[in-house]
Amino acid sequence: MNKIELEKIKQKALEDKIPIIMDDTLEVVDKLLTEKKPIKILEIGTAVGYSAICFSEYLQESGKIDTIEREEERVTQAKENIKKTEVEDKINILFGDAVEILPTLNEKYDVVFIDAAKGKYPFFLKEALRMLNENGMIIADNVLYKGYVMSDYNKHKQRTAVRNLREFLKELQEDSSLTVEILEVGDGLAVAKKVR
Repeated sequence: MNKIELEKIKQKALEDKIPIIMDDTLEVVDKLLTEKKPIKILEIGTAVGYSAICFSEYLQESGKIDTIEREEERVTQAKENIKKTEVEDKINILFGDAVEILPTLNEKYDVVFIDAAKGKYPFFLKEALRMLNENGMIIADNVLYKGYVMSDYNKHKQRTAVRNLREFLKELQEDSSLTVEILEVGDGLAVAKKVR
């Protein structure tokens, strides 16, 4: 992988205010993926491809990442970035709305990384659980959403996202097939490992 290009992609995304995975969050995910050595990763929310590119170096030799993105402009940028960093043989972009695409997938994944529309996290969880391998892992970013999720925040603008994130965390923690950690890194990271 071309690390110099990766750094340029990161800087450009930050300049353009495109939300990408934060460094401290990435550090935690790096550790998890190093231990896991996944063969297949599903990412919900590609943006410009930065996180998928980062994750690609932890895949086993024949490993693949499927990543879903609904904004055409982002898909174009992600494809360019994936090519620049020389990992196009490892990453497959699915263009469209995750809500429509997920139910059509019948693959099994070792890791599902969720970083897309906050209001859809409960739906993404249901689909992720369906496709998760035994001993698989779900990693969800931004679950504390600027601290709103754990406070009594109730402003109208973000209310649905906050409510749905709370529901997502509740469902995650009530699922007896998972061990769940909520980490206060970045904007909150949920790590759920399948135990049975």
